[in-house]
Amino acid sequence: MNQVRLNAGKWRSRVLKFPDAEGLRPTPDRVRQTVFNWLGQDLTSKTCLDLFAGTGALGFEALSRNAKAVTMLELAKAPYAALCQNQRLLEATQARIQQMDARTFLSSNQQPFDVIFCDPPYRQDWLAQLLPVLPRHLAPEGWLYVEAEYALKSDACWQVVKSGKAGQVYFHLLQPASADAAAGTD
Repeated sequence: MNQVRLNAGKWRSRVLKFPDAEGLRPTPDRVRQTVFNWLGQDLTSKTCLDLFAGTGALGFEALSRNAKAVTMLELAKAPYAALCQNQRLLEATQARIQQMDARTFLSSNQQPFDVIFCDPPYRQDWLAQLLPVLPRHLAPEGWLYVEAEYALKSDACWQVVKSGKAGQVYFHLLQPASADAAAGTD
């Protein structure tokens, strides 16, 4: 069993255990620290969506920092079971964990989120599919955090506000580039 340690908040230093699974890449500690420095250490009243929850490190880290609620999606059976186990261990009643594909969830979701975490499996073209539809799922002034195997650039839909690289991972904080993008016009 693998493990990742939460960085800050009420569950600081708590360990999350997770199984080996194809494509599962926990967001490194240093990257998570940077992301939450960008987002702010206190996420009180924020609702978050983790499209590819994997280990749950981003979602549980957000809850540890007082996020109001986090919806975590994980399709793979073993990581999903580990997420549920970690939810019970932490007594994370504000976590809503679903064994579901990100596209399926987004096709019926009506709730806007303040922060969306998107760390999809690499080399499967997820970002090309998701980036055009994600603006309509963000609340006004919402943030999209993206990890990818390549650097993203600002375009007609998204403004790259901050970015970094750690090893082979590029990480980015995005906001919709315009009011039209935030309205979700396709």
